[in-house]
Amino acid sequence: MTIRVPRTLVLSAIALALLTTGILIPQAVRAAHPDAQAHLPHFFKSRHVSLPNVGQAAGGNLVYNGGPVMAGTMHAYLIFWEPTGSFVSNSYNSLIQRYFNDVGGSGLYNNNTQYTDTTGGAPNNATLAGTWVDTAAYPSTTLQDSDIQNEVSNALSTNGWTPDITNMFFVFTAKSENICASGSCSFSQFCAYHNYFGTNTIYAAMPYDGTDLQGCGPLPAGSPNSDTDADAEISTTSHEQIEAATDPLITAWIDASGQEIGDKCAYNYGQTASDGSNESWNGNPYIVQQEWDNVQSGCVLT
Repeated sequence: MTIRVPRTLVLSAIALALLTTGILIPQAVRAAHPDAQAHLPHFFKSRHVSLPNVGQAAGGNLVYNGGPVMAGTMHAYLIFWEPTGSFVSNSYNSLIQRYFNDVGGSGLYNNNTQYTDTTGGAPNNATLAGTWVDTAAYPSTTLQDSDIQNEVSNALSTNGWTPDITNMFFVFTAKSENICASGSCSFSQFCAYHNYFGTNTIYAAMPYDGTDLQGCGPLPAGSPNSDTDADAEISTTSHEQIEAATDPLITAWIDASGQEIGDKCAYNYGQTASDGSNESWNGNPYIVQQEWDNVQSGCVLT
């Protein structure tokens, strides 16, 4: 006697077999980004290793991977680690602080509102929440990621700041101080990176771009604030800030090739004005890189 098995049952059994052997993967399941799996920093690559425009064609639109974003307002805390005798340009600190006071209401930051998390929340504002200048000596001529994390912990303890998924701590170092992390070093390989430690102590390592403007600049049409070092650093800062807002734990918005919102538009500035700026917020000029827009599948400023 021949027993006939319904075709739908046969297909279901085949699909189950393929799924359990790893040949068939449900579309909704995505592999976590390697940086998140290994808890590695997410690097903003230097021009020495990453040419402009290479990111746009690769990876397609950003894809949501299930993690949190900095929904609502990001609170930025600035740590200027400038030992006695070190160098930063005269207006370096003040211009960076001004940027953080201006960026929250900008069209550039508003682009983040399309990148929601499971709660439906999205990054929609940013504010400067605190600033601290630390004049303590560096432990070495080359800082390690552990030194950056220790400096963040020191700043939290000294100032009474607290970690939170919407709080971010930026560590700015002085000219010629090198930072290395996970086998990569500043300027020759990266210009900055963001990461976290503990549950949600989110931070960025911000080497001094003026140390190597060929690697971490150069500005496309001059310095709108007559301070090339500060203007270059502000563009790098915007890259890290907006990436962390949309991917704070490196588990949220990433494209198929592992790039974040800023990587896909690195060193792309669009049109610039005669003073070298491409944005004006609250009457203040800035030169900042563009960021990825999933709606337009391209790089935008506003």
